[in-house]
Amino acid sequence: MREERNTSTILGQEDEHGTPETLQTPERSGGSRSRGVSRGREAAKSRRAAGRREKAGKRENSGSREGMRKRSGRRRISIPVIFLALVIGFGAGVGTGWLKWKYERPYTVDLKAVEVPAWVKQDFIRKNIFSRPDVSLKRVNNIVIHYVANPGSSAQANRDYFDRLADQDPEAGGTSASAHFVVGLEGEVIQCIPVTEMAYAAAPRNDDTISIENCHPDESGAFNPATYDSLVKLTACLCSQLHLTEKDVIRHYDVSGKECPKYYVEHEDEWEQFREDVKHAIREKSWLQEG
Repeated sequence: MREERNTSTILGQEDEHGTPETLQTPERSGGSRSRGVSRGREAAKSRRAAGRREKAGKRENSGSREGMRKRSGRRRISIPVIFLALVIGFGAGVGTGWLKWKYERPYTVDLKAVEVPAWVKQDFIRKNIFSRPDVSLKRVNNIVIHYVANPGSSAQANRDYFDRLADQDPEAGGTSASAHFVVGLEGEVIQCIPVTEMAYAAAPRNDDTISIENCHPDESGAFNPATYDSLVKLTACLCSQLHLTEKDVIRHYDVSGKECPKYYVEHEDEWEQFREDVKHAIREKSWLQEG
């Protein structure tokens, strides 16, 4: 049996060459090297971890500073943006209010206070569903000019025609027609319906207009001088009290396209001259003169 040799040496024992052997055994020497390597690795790991923590701290500080700069920038930007939004909002509000006032301005005219000249005869027709529906007007935006389309007829005859429409049978239906005023061949003016009520004359604008029918001597539809003069004065009187201008005076044709008043549909220049005469009468208050 082979004898195993102990590789450990005894202190002071020489080897075969006379050289003292190491005092450490091979097992102890190998373990020391392992522990040294392990400690080196741990130290390296510690250094790397410290480096990572240092870098992370720098990134965090850098991110914090960058975030502060961004937040500060946002604050600097947000102030002018908010101011601009307020300016735009204010401008939009003012603009909307102006448009509403311009096109939907409050109506301040008291229609009950409108007075007609002494030379106008008030002869109201009966209330009925065909010619005087007894519906109140809330406002008047335009005055509509008509012609009776019945050559040679008088103001009284046309007024009476409107009144007779009340005799129709409501169950059977019938004709609906009327006007607030009728101007006759001799310049006479009859008021058929109060200006506070609606007339059946200019659909679909019956609810915000006052209508004036005019007699004419022939098929041309042209008004004679007496009719024309009374129409100009009456129109100016109404415009003045209703806070309207000559531009607010329109033809039945302008409402529905109907050829009425015939002469002024066919002669635009004469129509414009009529409105100029109304403008002059408003300024001169010519309706205050006796008709």
